[in-house]
Amino acid sequence: MNIQSLLEHHGIVRNPFAEEDAQTDQVFKEHCIANAYHPVWDKVYGDPTEPSTAIVFGPKGSGKTAMRLQVLRHLQKFNQEHPGERIYTIAYDDFNPFLDHFSERLSRRTNRKPERVLKEWKLWDHMDSILCLGVTKLVDQILKADQVNDGIDRQMLSKLDRTAARDLLLLAACYDQSSDGSFIERWNSLRRHLGYGNIVAKISCWFACAWSVIVALAFVYFMFSGSGGGDAAAADGGEVAAPKTVWDYLWLAPVLMLIGSAPYLWRLLKTWWAAFRIRRHMRVGKREVGTTRKLLHSIPIKELASQPLPRYDRTDDRYELLNKFQSVIDRLGYSGMIVLMDRVDEPHMTGGKTELMRLFVWPLLDNKLLKHPGVGFKLMLPQDLHRDMERESRDFHERARLDKQNVIPSFQWTGESLYDLARARMIACAAPGKSPEPKDLFSDLDYARIISAFNSLRVPRHLFRFLYRVLVDHCNRYTDSNPEFKIRSETFETALAVYSRELDSGTS
Repeated sequence: MNIQSLLEHHGIVRNPFAEEDAQTDQVFKEHCIANAYHPVWDKVYGDPTEPSTAIVFGPKGSGKTAMRLQVLRHLQKFNQEHPGERIYTIAYDDFNPFLDHFSERLSRRTNRKPERVLKEWKLWDHMDSILCLGVTKLVDQILKADQVNDGIDRQMLSKLDRTAARDLLLLAACYDQSSDGSFIERWNSLRRHLGYGNIVAKISCWFACAWSVIVALAFVYFMFSGSGGGDAAAADGGEVAAPKTVWDYLWLAPVLMLIGSAPYLWRLLKTWWAAFRIRRHMRVGKREVGTTRKLLHSIPIKELASQPLPRYDRTDDRYELLNKFQSVIDRLGYSGMIVLMDRVDEPHMTGGKTELMRLFVWPLLDNKLLKHPGVGFKLMLPQDLHRDMERESRDFHERARLDKQNVIPSFQWTGESLYDLARARMIACAAPGKSPEPKDLFSDLDYARIISAFNSLRVPRHLFRFLYRVLVDHCNRYTDSNPEFKIRSETFETALAVYSRELDSGTS
């Protein structure tokens, strides 16, 4: 007997329990994302008009990724319904590129072991990573307005004045991580889209070139003007001395060229030094000194002076750059920003180990950043980190001020909430007009026993795995010629006992 026959008998057209990962779960994305909620949903989602921080601790399979996708979907819907109060979203869930670049910047002795690398990871590295994601996404929205969701057209760009355009170009020079073609061409394309003219930035270069040409032409003229010969007699019939010629003064040519080019060379040195320090201290992105120098050199010196750049190991400049980014997106119609952090147990450098995840996450738990005006963080963290957090020092708790954040210490599911979740998935997969629920699948199993069994499974992933196994075990007991469309309690209890032992042993 096949599973599809059993499900079709109950009015279900597709298996609601075949998927376990929310990232690839089409049943969840197409149906349940809009109508199946955990009881703590309101506390996590909050009010989009006032972005707030929420920290969720939950075991594997508890639905943290599903909730993150739900938050993202609802924010997209909010943006469509409120075009003047949109929320800019940043998905901070793929850490491998940042950790790889970070590791490459450290000494060979340091980057051999993950714990040594992660001990060097600081708050400003998190801020740089978030700005990399946000700036790259914004530049894509501008350059690929017709190809990406929520593109930014020319009419919206007209709201940016020259100062805001300068700030966005500086942010792009430091943080744009796109690999689509030449980075310099992408930056220049952004400059043209913003209507940012930079002719003034080239004056020192033009003057240096013109001055060098004038000096060279002057020496050539004197060399061929006939001023290089003739004898001269010394006074009183004395010794004969050779006259001075232009060749004797040839050494002055490079000196004069250097003097005339001094303003350009001085600016060249300053931008090179700034680019060198950006590459050294912005450790999570791919940046070359030469490329960054060219971009900084394309901004007039008066507009570049005193601008914050990520060239120090400190957070002050990053907060100023974050403020600049917020100012730019505010002019483009975004009233706030939400950062969605998830999957911290998946990077190869953390490997799901609690001590390594702690080294990576703890720097981010800083009240100044988590309560930054106009920014909200939704942090989906493994349950093990909450136990470690409770054992932290007083200094840690004073810095994090978790009492001011919306903290969900345990992302738990009751038997009843899991039953409702299973029912919602079955209805989502049902034929039109059908409303099946889990108890309809069983012949001699009462509702209380089902709730008790679901409660022991604790999280949705285990529930889906168990129900799928029950369906398989039942269908293996019967044939298509002699089917049975109700699952007996013996099958249910046997599958539950086996699966519980696997959970206790850690093999499931």
